Amino acid sequence: MTAILHCFGESGNAYKAALTLTLAGYDWEPLFVDFFNGATRTEAFRKLNVMGEVPVFEEDGHILTQSGAIMYHVVARTGKLGGAPGAAEEVLRWVLWDNHKMSSQAGSTRFLMNFLPEGRRPKEVITFMQARLKGAYSTLDTHLKGRDWLVGDGPTIADLSCCGYLYYPEPFGFSRADWPEIDRWLSNIAALPGWKPPYDLMPGNPSDREAK
Repeated sequence: MTAILHCFGESGNAYKAALTLTLAGYDWEPLFVDFFNGATRTEAFRKLNVMGEVPVFEEDGHILTQSGAIMYHVVARTGKLGGAPGAAEEVLRWVLWDNHKMSSQAGSTRFLMNFLPEGRRPKEVITFMQARLKGAYSTLDTHLKGRDWLVGDGPTIADLSCCGYLYYPEPFGFSRADWPEIDRWLSNIAALPGWKPPYDLMPGNPSDREAK
């Protein structure tokens, strides 16, 4: 049975799961969640995921939420993208770092700068978040010097977690030109067979809403 990923194109966390499923060759399909019209706040969705968030993964009656858990499920099922023997703890270290230091802040900053009405965008909060993100980008860029991948000699879910928000076109204070090692690494990921950017991999994007 084909697995389903409840998602929408603007979600960087959903993109992590979608990209992992795709690159691992998993049999899956996306199911659009209309986040901007309140779909995740409905009683039906909260029964699916009490956290009221995407992504939500469904397969044979089994439900998983949180991108990291879904990514680890894919690794366990396929044996792909988990790294070489002995690398599991290092892969986990970067997945946790991303969730705490980068993706949570990148996602919030991008939302505040692009998906709130301009008059409601809190400039001081955005400036604070961008400063914290600059530290995260510096950590990532430094680690990638002399490396093609975050852990070991091939791509892992550590890479797919940390890149989750960095392919989006909306501005949130990140420019690949400022971070040459990150830029090179993102090109490595984009060269993987099957890679697609977020809005090509999942339904829903800002232009869809603007066209209505």
